[in-house]
Amino acid sequence: MSEAKCLSEQQPLLYQQLQKSFEHGRLAHAYLFEGDTGTGKQEFGLWMAKHVFCTNLIENTPCNQCNNCLRINENEHPDVLRVAPDGQTIKVDQIRALKAEFSKSGVETAQKVFLIEQADKMSVGAANSLLKFLEEPEGKILAILETTSLAKILPTIQSRCQVLHFQPLVKEKLVNTLIESGISKNSATLLAELTNSFDKAVEISQDEWFNEAREITQQWFDYMIKDDLQAFVYVQKKMVKVFKEKEQQALSFDLLLAYYRKQLVDSVSQEQLKRVIEQQAQRIELILKARQKWEANVSWQSVCEQLVIRMIHPKT
Repeated sequence: MSEAKCLSEQQPLLYQQLQKSFEHGRLAHAYLFEGDTGTGKQEFGLWMAKHVFCTNLIENTPCNQCNNCLRINENEHPDVLRVAPDGQTIKVDQIRALKAEFSKSGVETAQKVFLIEQADKMSVGAANSLLKFLEEPEGKILAILETTSLAKILPTIQSRCQVLHFQPLVKEKLVNTLIESGISKNSATLLAELTNSFDKAVEISQDEWFNEAREITQQWFDYMIKDDLQAFVYVQKKMVKVFKEKEQQALSFDLLLAYYRKQLVDSVSQEQLKRVIEQQAQRIELILKARQKWEANVSWQSVCEQLVIRMIHPKT
């Protein structure tokens, strides 16, 4: 898949907006990319740098074959500078070094581009130093800042940048990105049902408690799809010991919903009997109603036990 096609599928609105800015020569001098990890911020930053320096644009997009594009891809272009945290923070000396470099004329052209990764990690000194630079840029400069936390960026820096919000990944794209990061397909599919944030999905997957909770909810689900009343006993014997906190209890409903929704999707695709599909849809509705009861401060254990009864004996 070409770079342009990949970016346009990942963030279609932003791609169109930036492409038009290039076509009409209306680029801002500074951009602030805000969004979760994995939503394309770094890829868009490099694409913009290549757009500026490419010597062989194809349909007004970087060719990825000319000397400039290749050097930018390899982080070897002298007029494209990248700054990333040195340890836990981006230090003031890093921004001073960047400013010193940019006070010189471009090595090959008058244009320079700099990209700051994890801009929210700038120290106070670094942020203030960058602010002065953005207020009084020297020469032809394109600044691109990336962050996962807009609230941690100084308002004065935000006001001097065009802020672009990167949308969370669509479910299919999120699953593929999680798989590429080393998470199994089954886990990635489940995580994508629980969140549309790449960062949150990775965080959940690395949580030992979550992996135990997932196995326990899977067993609970297995009992219920067999109409086995052990599901009722299981709530008291096993689940109450694991789902203690409010946030954990909320996740129990999310997990159960994810398992039932997958079962429903599989049943529809396999053209199961209408009554089977209707029963699964009704059970999803029961889970949603059970969650509403729990949110109204009914005991989580009572809600779960009632849910089992209503699923297995719906007329009682």
